[in-house]
Amino acid sequence: MYETIAVLALFIMVYSSVAGAVERSRISGPIVFTCFGILIGPAGFALLDWDADRELIRSLAEVTLAMVLFTDAAGADVRVLKNTTGVPARLLLIGLPLTIALGFAVGTVLIDHPSLFAIALLATMLAPTDAALGKAVITNEAVPDEIRQSLNVESGLNDGICVPVLLLFLALALDMTGDITPLPLAAKLVVEQIGIGLIVGLVLTFIAVRLLKFARHRQWLTKTWTQIPIFALALSCFAVAQQLGGSGFIAAFSGGLLMAFMDKHLSTAVKEEYLLASEGAGDTLALITWVIFGSAVVWQALGNFSWTILLYSFMSLTVIRMLPVFLCLAGSGIDTEGKLFIGWFGPRGLASIVFAVMVVNSELPDSGSLAMTVVCTVILSIVGHGITANPWARAYGKRRSAARRFT
Repeated sequence: MYETIAVLALFIMVYSSVAGAVERSRISGPIVFTCFGILIGPAGFALLDWDADRELIRSLAEVTLAMVLFTDAAGADVRVLKNTTGVPARLLLIGLPLTIALGFAVGTVLIDHPSLFAIALLATMLAPTDAALGKAVITNEAVPDEIRQSLNVESGLNDGICVPVLLLFLALALDMTGDITPLPLAAKLVVEQIGIGLIVGLVLTFIAVRLLKFARHRQWLTKTWTQIPIFALALSCFAVAQQLGGSGFIAAFSGGLLMAFMDKHLSTAVKEEYLLASEGAGDTLALITWVIFGSAVVWQALGNFSWTILLYSFMSLTVIRMLPVFLCLAGSGIDTEGKLFIGWFGPRGLASIVFAVMVVNSELPDSGSLAMTVVCTVILSIVGHGITANPWARAYGKRRSAARRFT
C-alpha cells in the first residue's frame, strides 16, 4: 500500500510542477498519465502493486467525473450560455440519439457478438463525451465562446442522459426485464435517473449557495474552510442522487449549472474562490484515475484486442460522432469548420470507462470484447484529441478573427 501511495504522490508532485508547460504543448495531461500508468503497471516495470479492483476503479472514476462535471458547469460563462442553448439542445436531442443509432448500425457489421442488445450497449457506452478530456478546448479562449460553452454543456449532460439508456439495454441484454416491456421500462428509468438527479442537484445546490451567502455575510468562513464547501457539495449531489436511484452525474452537472446562474447570491470573484480548490481536487482525482486506467484497466483488456475492434474505435471517434453532429447542426449558423470542430472534439474518457466497468461487473457474456473496444477508443481519443486540441484551437481562432476583420 505504501509503495503505491509513494509512487502516485511523487508523480503528482512532479507533474504539478510542469503542468503549465504540458498544457501548452501538443501532449495532453491524460496522455502523460496513461503512459505513466502503463509504464509502472504489469505491462511495464510492475512498480505498482495494484490488484485491479473493479469496484474501486469504478467508484474513483465516478467521483472524479462528478467533480469535473460540477466544477466545469459552475464555472461556465452564464452570459454566453444564455445565448447558446440552441446548439447544446441540438447536440443532445438530435445528435446523441443519432450517434447511438449509427454506432449500433456500424457495430452490427463490425462487432462479432451474438446479442444485438450488447452492441446497443457498446454504442451507448461510447456516445457520451468527456468534460475532463475536452478541458483543453473548453478553456482555450482562442475558440469562440459559443462553441466552447456548447461543448461544455453537451459533455456535462450527455453522460447522465445515457445512464437510463445504458441500464435499459443492459437489462434487455441480461434478460432481466421480466414482465415489463421495453417502453415502460425505458420511461421508468428516464423518470428515475434524470428526474431524481435534477431534483437532488438543484435542491442541494440552492440550499448550499444560500447557506454560503449567509455564512459569508456573518464572516463565519475562514480561509482554510472556504476551500471545502464546493468540493463537499459536488460529492453530496452525486452521492445523494445515486443513493435515491437517480443519476449522480445529472445531479452534479445540474447543481453546477444552478450555481453558475445564481450570480446575485455569489459574486464572480467569490465563486472563483470557492471553485479553485474543487478544480484542483478534480484534476488530482482525474490524474490518479488515468494512471490506474493505464496500469490496470488497459493491461486486463489487452487479451481481447482485434483489428476489427481498432477499426470500430476509429470510426467511433470520426464518422459515428462527426456525421450526426454535422447533420444536427445544419441551419444553426455555425460554419463548416465549426461543425467539424465540434464533431471532432467529442473525446471519450471517464464516462465510457465507468459504463464499461458497470457492464463488466454485470457478468454479461462476452463483455470482455466490449470493454476492450471502450479501452481502445479511449486510448485513441486521449492521443488524437490531446495532440490536436491546442493546434486546431489556435488555428481556428485565428481564422475566425481574420474572417471578422475581413467582413
